[in-house]
Amino acid sequence: MKEMREQDLRTFQGLRQIVATLRSPQGCPWDRVQTHQSLRHYLREEAAEALAALDEGDPARLAEELGDLLLQVLMHIQIAEEQGEFTLEDVLYSVASKLVRRHPHVFGSQRLETPQQVLQQWEELKRQERGEDASVLEGIPSTLPALAQAQLLQRRAARAGFTWEGPQQAWEKLQEELAELASARDAAERFHELGDSLFALADVARLHSLDAEDALLAACRRFKESFQALESLLRARNADLSSLSLEEKLAAWREARGGQTPPSLPEGPQGRGP
Repeated sequence: MKEMREQDLRTFQGLRQIVATLRSPQGCPWDRVQTHQSLRHYLREEAAEALAALDEGDPARLAEELGDLLLQVLMHIQIAEEQGEFTLEDVLYSVASKLVRRHPHVFGSQRLETPQQVLQQWEELKRQERGEDASVLEGIPSTLPALAQAQLLQRRAARAGFTWEGPQQAWEKLQEELAELASARDAAERFHELGDSLFALADVARLHSLDAEDALLAACRRFKESFQALESLLRARNADLSSLSLEEKLAAWREARGGQTPPSLPEGPQGRGP
């Protein structure tokens, strides 16, 4: 098999050749048997890892993770070409023509001055492409994380005119849903009301220009860091977390995190700290 030159490893065509070789009869046994469906979770994982690198502000890792994500794209294109579904050129034309079509203020005579004007025009052009009878909610992927999907549904509905007049009404709706959750009579009702409460909370975030998905991910990162600090503290004292009382756990947490209270436990009896 032909060896890859160093300079080829720095080109798009070189990467395309590597992917094609991996899928060839003389290539890798694992790569040869992959399908669109078998690669599905790798696409999701690589996208998540690229986002993690972006959040960490690590350019070198971001470059690596974007490369891994690009590999997944090229694997799907290679499989599609082999099966006669579509080609790389089809993919390139799809995105290039869409960008030109949805930016008449750049590639045409129209002029827009603000990002908001651009966003409004983008949505209007999408609506025209979908057709007059298409729902404004059409095209929202069901595989999006739940909070992100909720806010995308809410943004689309809001652009069509279905939204609260202000954040206060969204807060009132959230309180209503939380009250219904608290009074739910069985597991099925709690499940339903929990979903409604989370959806209402996502709407509160939207009206405050906050990304609910990013906010929860940030909270998860903080909890992970805090819990690991707690583990280190207890390990140094040769203490077992499960054997501590709630008050002792909270005291150790605060010591490990400089007085901060954990977000997922009460502060102690009668709502006060130990």
